[in-house]
Amino acid sequence: MVKAIKFYDFGGPEVLKIEETEIGSPGDDDVLIRQTAIGLNFLDIMVRLGKYPLLPELPATPGAEAAGVIEAVGKNVSNFKVGERVAYAATIPGAYTEARVINCDQIVKIPDGVSDEVAAATALKGMTAEYLVQRCYKASKGDVALVHAAAGGVGQILCQWLNYIGVTVIGTTSSENKKDIILSNGGQYAINSSTEDIADCIKKVTDGSGVDVVYDSVGPAVWLASISSLKPRGYYVNFGNSSGPLEPIDSVQLNTGGSLFFTKTSMRFYQLDRKELENSAESLFGLIEKGILNPNISQKYSLSDVAKAHKDIADKKTIGSSILIP
Repeated sequence: MVKAIKFYDFGGPEVLKIEETEIGSPGDDDVLIRQTAIGLNFLDIMVRLGKYPLLPELPATPGAEAAGVIEAVGKNVSNFKVGERVAYAATIPGAYTEARVINCDQIVKIPDGVSDEVAAATALKGMTAEYLVQRCYKASKGDVALVHAAAGGVGQILCQWLNYIGVTVIGTTSSENKKDIILSNGGQYAINSSTEDIADCIKKVTDGSGVDVVYDSVGPAVWLASISSLKPRGYYVNFGNSSGPLEPIDSVQLNTGGSLFFTKTSMRFYQLDRKELENSAESLFGLIEKGILNPNISQKYSLSDVAKAHKDIADKKTIGSSILIP
């Protein structure tokens, strides 16, 4: 028996309950992981609220990313062994637990130079940044990028990664005291979207030319400002909707805005096979080991404090990444 977080109805943080549960033994292609750290994401809140496109059957355990040590392997598992440290960013929720059985195709090995806590905090967020920067819109030296929610977990990694490539990074935040966080994580400019006009600021910073790409995890609240900030033939990459779902996209608006490109991304379509997953993890962990990426874990919570953790994230009280310690 292990302790796990479950919810029986979609709703507020109060639906999250800590319970003793049986996890069973790994199947032929599975591993049993004793988890040491669990990543927290805004995605988990959307799942809990019932507002995510891929919802689990109830009762469910939330959570998409974690790290830990393998305690048992199925008979068909040959590329992992007991005692190895591994991490995952799974498309199926279930990470908020002390231990978990999971298919071996979902996990990656953690290199010696990366701690369990960093791996848990970056498996989803870091591999999201990887595909956004290297494969969705392949950022290049000299580009100018607008990163929304740049003081958050994904946002900070994006800023650091883009800065390393040689991209000029403009980050937004809704809090004045988080602007310094953007600037200290690779952003050259920071905008307070609560008090400053994003499009006007972009025009001033770029001398009216606009940005090459927008990386957006916010959605409707920044849509118009972002469209107005793009260069002709610029790329609008939406990978989250913290302010709600986007309205249907008007193709004429993309045309008149400068023959713009728009994509709505999901990591599962950038990990279509084992090789893509391994390459993404290798790129991420490699830059962490070299000190190029420095994930900021500013908040740690116990499993029993998960409701508070969700509330803090929703209320924008957190900075960088947050994790649960089981």
